[in-house]
Amino acid sequence: MVHPEIEKRKTFAIISHPDAGKTTLTEKFLLFGGAINTAGTVKRNKANQSSTSDFMEIEKQRGISVATSVMGFEYNGKRINILDTPGHKDFAEDTYRTLSAVDSVILVVDSVKGVEEQTQKLMDVCRMRNTPVIIFVNKLDREGKDTFDLLDELENNLNISVCPLSWPIGQGHNFKGVYNIFDKQLNLFKPDKSKITEPVIQVNDLEDPLLSKFLQPKELKTLQDDLELVDGVYGKLDNDLYLEGLLAPVFFGSAINNFGIRELLDTFVSIAPSPKSREANERMVMANEKNFTGFVFKIHANLDPNHRDRIAFLRICSGKFERNKFYYHTRLNKKLKFSNPVDFMANEKSLVEEAWPGDVVGLYDSGNFKIGDTLTEGEELQFKGIPSFSPEIFKEVENRDPLKSKQLEKGLQQLTEEGVAQLFVQQPGNRKIIGTVGELQYEVIVFRLQHEYGAKCAFRPLTFRKSSWLTSKDKKNINEIIQRRHHHIATDKDGNPVFLADNDWTLNLAKRDFPNVEFHSTSEFNRHKDKQ
Repeated sequence: MVHPEIEKRKTFAIISHPDAGKTTLTEKFLLFGGAINTAGTVKRNKANQSSTSDFMEIEKQRGISVATSVMGFEYNGKRINILDTPGHKDFAEDTYRTLSAVDSVILVVDSVKGVEEQTQKLMDVCRMRNTPVIIFVNKLDREGKDTFDLLDELENNLNISVCPLSWPIGQGHNFKGVYNIFDKQLNLFKPDKSKITEPVIQVNDLEDPLLSKFLQPKELKTLQDDLELVDGVYGKLDNDLYLEGLLAPVFFGSAINNFGIRELLDTFVSIAPSPKSREANERMVMANEKNFTGFVFKIHANLDPNHRDRIAFLRICSGKFERNKFYYHTRLNKKLKFSNPVDFMANEKSLVEEAWPGDVVGLYDSGNFKIGDTLTEGEELQFKGIPSFSPEIFKEVENRDPLKSKQLEKGLQQLTEEGVAQLFVQQPGNRKIIGTVGELQYEVIVFRLQHEYGAKCAFRPLTFRKSSWLTSKDKKNINEIIQRRHHHIATDKDGNPVFLADNDWTLNLAKRDFPNVEFHSTSEFNRHKDKQ
């Protein structure tokens, strides 16, 4: 018997290529859910217009989301937990980790640009976990791609079947509205960024005479022809295929004009999965188990510049989390209790007495947590699925203020434990190397080290392009590669040996010379090794 509190939860991430409208959609969900009163605008270059979900100073300055924020609200009797993710590709790893903490995903696609590179990468991560996906095609009020061409592009480039549940009438200047296939409703488009009321005309079918009062004969004929073709090509929604991550329902609208949002939100609430099960190294953990379990998927320092706080974001997987109760930290083998766990409403936090599977709670952390840590009521468990990926850019840290060496050391350690970037240490000389997916992270690190830790640093580019984590059944093999290839060897933040390669040729040569050593492109193997 599943607890009603678990059934109520819908925990999902909104993902997209930068500028597809993800932050706008997040904000409009909060508006429709009554969690905020007025929609801000997403032009974050002015301080007083900063979006609800972007709260770090650098995000406000640059107008991009670089940190995942968590927002919860009630809607139609359900508890909705949104994890807004950074769209910028340089922060992809933060998004990948966030996807390990959700039960489903809404993918936003720009109708003008179609499927972009980052969209494909994000979708690949969803496919790795068979995460159910709903697609929202945004910006229908602009001249964009042909709708059928766009659906073909989604299927071909994202490697997923699609099923339209709403259909646009016109586009750009001629955009009249959306016909809701799922509920047989016609929604007429009126550009309005502030109101959430929408005209809805309920019809029996496409022959209903009511339609001709609102649509020109040519528009009605096009709609009828299009939907006949849609029915023939895509058929009805197969809910099981959606839940298996093989079929994506598609909706159309304009997020900035609050249009098409309600259909998306209502359908999401009715079909998206509640928390079910999570895979740990030891066993599958079911959401309706009595005992509490959860894992940390993100750590964020200094959310509030006035307080030196550090918060670990914990996704609850089973049981019930209670304030002031002792829980077992499986990696540190010690018990911890949390007197101030918090719930999030973007940048506003409130105290939580209890929380259920699907919920994300913030735990104030004095340095006990790393990404991937598991909490239980005593059972030895380690949840899977929060790997570090190989960075693409590597730079050596240069300390610009020797008097602040301790602050620099502490800042680098905390920022890399947050997952902003990866830290590698190379001997001799204790050289610190920062690995990232993109250049923007270095800007963030310099900015935050100076503003939060009072430390100044610069970065010297290195020629490395790839990192591989090393394991072997025999320790002698690891020692041999460390001795013979010491220029290419570093250790990660957990002390694991890592091979840094300049290119594929260097890496393949090392693999050939050391056949008894395994080279891993992610750190996922750590999870197994920790328990040996």
